Amino acid sequence: MMGPAHSLSGAAAWLGVGSAVAAAGHPMPWPVLIVGALICAGAALAPDLDHKSATISRAFGPISRGLCEIIDKLSHSVYKATRGHGDPRRNGGHRTLTHTWLWAVLIGTGASVLAMTGGRWAVLGILFVHLVLAVEGLLWRMARTSSDVLVWLLGATSAWILAGVLNEPGNGADWLFTGPGQEYMWLGLPIVLGALVHDIGDALTVSGCPILWPIPIGRKRWYPIGPPKAMRFRAGSWVELKVLMPVFVLLGGVGGLGALGVI
Repeated sequence: MMGPAHSLSGAAAWLGVGSAVAAAGHPMPWPVLIVGALICAGAALAPDLDHKSATISRAFGPISRGLCEIIDKLSHSVYKATRGHGDPRRNGGHRTLTHTWLWAVLIGTGASVLAMTGGRWAVLGILFVHLVLAVEGLLWRMARTSSDVLVWLLGATSAWILAGVLNEPGNGADWLFTGPGQEYMWLGLPIVLGALVHDIGDALTVSGCPILWPIPIGRKRWYPIGPPKAMRFRAGSWVELKVLMPVFVLLGGVGGLGALGVI
């Protein structure tokens, strides 16, 4: 799928989680609901770090473009080193390493560890990166016509404000994990969820997605998971733009209202 659809699906997924935990009697504080949705929207773009023409490659100028080239080469190398007898030869690393459950878990775990051990500046860094990505995905028309500096300033200002709000007693710094030193440990959860939602979205497209790597399926270790081919669509097609994106908006709205106890 394209960047805007990925971000919408990520935000909708976290709002759905918020609704589910509220129904189970453990509602999220509203700052966790909002920050988590924005992080998840940004994280839903991150698996495309292996694609130098993706939305994420433009988000941080030369830094993100260079990182995308490095991840593309790394992913291609991992693919060549681990492919099974039934896996085809490839010329690039797109939709390989960064489109797996293992990558999602590792990235999310790394973010949680960084948030717990790195202090306020680590939390601000995590928020800044994902809020900039959320702007690129959710407000993509504005981001395309604005300068990068304005988008970065919006991300930095929002990160500073939201970090301050979260740090207030009862606002969610210690949501879910309440032990000493576990503040902000939950920040890795929307990152994992966003990456997995991205992978599921890509699995719906023509090429499928090797979400289960390194678990072998038949003669393939990079088996492209997806529905029957007749049910798949091309990225950027009318199905994505006219059907899925409105559905994501609707589901996100319902999830948000459920999380806040309105319905």
